[in-house]
Amino acid sequence: MGEKKRILILGGGYGGVWAGKILEKRFRKRDDIEITLVDKKPFHTLMTELHEVAGWRADPESVQVSFRKIFGAKRIECVVDSIDKVDFEAKVARSRSREYHFDYIVIGTGAQPEFFGTPGVQDNSFTLWSFDDAIRIRQHLEVIFEKAAEETDPAARRRLLTFVVAGAGFTGIELAGELLEYRDAMCRKHYLDPSEARVVVIEALPSILPMLEEPLRAKAEKYLRKNGCELMIGTPIIGAEPGKVLLKDKDPVETRTFIWTCGVKGTEFGAGLGLPMAKRNRIETTSALRSQKHPFAFAVGDNAGLMVDGKPMAMIVESAHFSAEAAAKNIIADIDGGEHHEFKPNYHGFMVSIGGKYGVANAGGMRTSGFVAMAMKHLINMYYLFRIAGLNQVWEYFKHEFLDMESGRSIIGGFFAHKTRGYWPLLLRLWLGVSWLFEGINKIGEGWFAFSSGSKSGWMFSSGVVQAGVKAATDATSAATEAAGAAAGAVAATSAATGAAGAVAATSAATAAAGAVAATSAASAAGAAPAAAAPEAFHAVWDLTKPILDPNAGLVHWFKKTFMDGLFSYLPYQAFQSMVVVTEIGIGLVFLGGLFTWFGAVASIGLTLVFTLSGMFRWDQAWFIFAAIAMMGGAGRAFGLDYWTVPLIKRWWNGTRLARRSHLYGDDPTK
Repeated sequence: MGEKKRILILGGGYGGVWAGKILEKRFRKRDDIEITLVDKKPFHTLMTELHEVAGWRADPESVQVSFRKIFGAKRIECVVDSIDKVDFEAKVARSRSREYHFDYIVIGTGAQPEFFGTPGVQDNSFTLWSFDDAIRIRQHLEVIFEKAAEETDPAARRRLLTFVVAGAGFTGIELAGELLEYRDAMCRKHYLDPSEARVVVIEALPSILPMLEEPLRAKAEKYLRKNGCELMIGTPIIGAEPGKVLLKDKDPVETRTFIWTCGVKGTEFGAGLGLPMAKRNRIETTSALRSQKHPFAFAVGDNAGLMVDGKPMAMIVESAHFSAEAAAKNIIADIDGGEHHEFKPNYHGFMVSIGGKYGVANAGGMRTSGFVAMAMKHLINMYYLFRIAGLNQVWEYFKHEFLDMESGRSIIGGFFAHKTRGYWPLLLRLWLGVSWLFEGINKIGEGWFAFSSGSKSGWMFSSGVVQAGVKAATDATSAATEAAGAAAGAVAATSAATGAAGAVAATSAATAAAGAVAATSAASAAGAAPAAAAPEAFHAVWDLTKPILDPNAGLVHWFKKTFMDGLFSYLPYQAFQSMVVVTEIGIGLVFLGGLFTWFGAVASIGLTLVFTLSGMFRWDQAWFIFAAIAMMGGAGRAFGLDYWTVPLIKRWWNGTRLARRSHLYGDDPTK
């Protein structure tokens, strides 16, 4: 290996994170490569979901993905810092407290709002282009509704309840959809008349969502109007004043909430680096994403001013990904040799959510709307999160978007959002524990530990299959039987010597004994049916005492032959029976103590399935499975030992290298 190469990535947005993932994967086993990512925040922000936070549909954490989660135990240093200056001649970036030397630099600091020189807009509006922007809008909306609830002047209240969104592109329409849903929820909360609350979208162009086809635009417009949104299309904004939005050839709109979403440009930071620039603060690059002046400097995402087919590269997520991929592969080619790459976009389409229940999309060549479009957007978001942070982050997204969603603001409403108090399942947990405990204790009473009497678990195996260890026990039993037979013969001989009366008595006793045995056998075969069954007027519709699976069913035969006969029959029956009894008692104790309840529930479900597939469990025992599923929701933390043990285990596990490498965290990484 040669001299150490240092790669510096500025910005942890879509482009910076993707470049970091590609570079780290290639060089993770190379000690001569050092990769550093610097961002102002300790987390990656899902910019396309900021409207959900601003409109109170999702919690702020829903758009944050910790760099610890993304890179885990990977060989990349993530630093929270703010770079003030980059010296390209000396190849060093400086902050107030640290210097970062580099051989290659990737600039992915993103974009900022573009106001186009419109007077007063920057000083009198909110923007939605960062996590901090979303939080400001979120907090402002809550205060506005509280003030409106206390306002007695109708005109003043109307101004408070007028929400203006400038721009009918993706961001503006998505935010308007959130405001419509939030308006309804807050009016109910504060006993306000929804007709007093206005959501107004102002757009200078003659239509909304210009990047979509006309049928999809028409559906989006129809949905917005149906839900009370006022669309002022073909209406340029010429300025803004405190409490007013000034329009061309129209009366001003009075409002206390004016949100500007009309466009973005590259960051001022990128514009101040001294590199050759394209339009709108974007760095001029070659098709390989290299700076025209410094080939070791790469610009990705919204910082790249690359022209594609005579037009500036689109400022969307997929552009950030494709540009980051090209930049990362070119750095790899510079270091290791090989083919260099050019920016080649392969856009898959666009999706717009209008609140949590409706959307329009043209993705993968399919034009969809409503439920299907929203489901497609969720799936694509989860696919992206899986690629950068694994299953853990997909689960977090699923919880935020569906399981924790309030006011029914999702495509499935609030069906999964209600939470059960921990003390309600307590009695069910205890009863399930008692049931499993006595399942094991009863088996001890049935002789499962009396090994000298032979196997008690042969019913779990196919007919003719002999468990390991059964032969020796059978021999011992046969010897005992023979000895008993000899003794019986001696008794019979003695009886014969006493005379005919004794013989008759012996015969009667034998007959009675035989009859008793026959009666017992008949009762067993017939399920202890009464000798004379009375006529029945009604019959059970569903006999819950019958096995869930018929012992002669094909599935039962397959399971026994594949698993029981092919695996457990080779285990000595003494060990097998001990394992079953100990497992049942152990599951019972786990539920009674509330210790490792989740794992106990998994074991409960597994053992129940084994018994069911063996043709044993009845329908009235199926509740074992459903009760165990209910236990998996944290039932052990209510008056159980899991209250203390689960947090300790999570902290330990989340700090292991395996968890960090696989992204399989319990919550957040602890290292």
